[in-house]
Amino acid sequence: MNISSLKGKVSADEWQLRCDLAACYRLVASYGWSDLVFTHISARMPGTDHHFLINPYGLLFEEVTASSLLVIDQQGNKLNESPYPVNPAGFVIHSAIHAVRDDAQCVLHTHTRAGIAVSAQKSGVLPISQQSTFVLASMAYHDYEGVALRDDEKPRLQTDLGAANFLMLRNHGLLTVGTSIADAFLAMYIFETTCQIQIAAQAGGELTTIDSQILHGVADAARTQTGGMGGAFVWPALLRKLDRIDNSYKS
Repeated sequence: MNISSLKGKVSADEWQLRCDLAACYRLVASYGWSDLVFTHISARMPGTDHHFLINPYGLLFEEVTASSLLVIDQQGNKLNESPYPVNPAGFVIHSAIHAVRDDAQCVLHTHTRAGIAVSAQKSGVLPISQQSTFVLASMAYHDYEGVALRDDEKPRLQTDLGAANFLMLRNHGLLTVGTSIADAFLAMYIFETTCQIQIAAQAGGELTTIDSQILHGVADAARTQTGGMGGAFVWPALLRKLDRIDNSYKS
């Protein structure tokens, strides 16, 4: 892979966004959430509502760098030079959400074993863990319609998501929406952990569920836990973790 560095060739805001998104891809790989090259994370470009950064289709997430990320428009056209194409399904899902959610600065989608396992369960996410309460406070579902390649699925995807930040794609996987890359990553960490706990708990005895009244105070509890910073509270520590492993994501 021989991709020229864009550092100093794009605005400071775009370079920072590229570094953060590349870091997010590397973290997803580090936590074992990637599915070879078949999932995707997008981030809205600074100063525009219609252009997004997304991964070059064909690179493993551990190979993604700030300079290799693609700029695409709402029609899925590449706006920068790259030998790599755009994932067609990635474009359909992400463009649909970015088009109707002004707060969707980042959209993160995974195909993990635990996430797909819970997405295949009729009851979906169960209120059986502290983590699940954060998910259930802003949760939506979208029924499976096959590989997301058709534009006619977009309105149903948009309607099903609504104002939620956690979307379970039935028989498919997990998706989170964040006002920043850090927020979307933290949401996915909680979502994925919720699913892992649920699968593990179901292998044991009878489950104890959490009182639904507790869900009403979850948003305030989350703000208190992160000092009102959301994902930004843990993001610097995650970047330090990455830098200790391999800081080439910033190239």
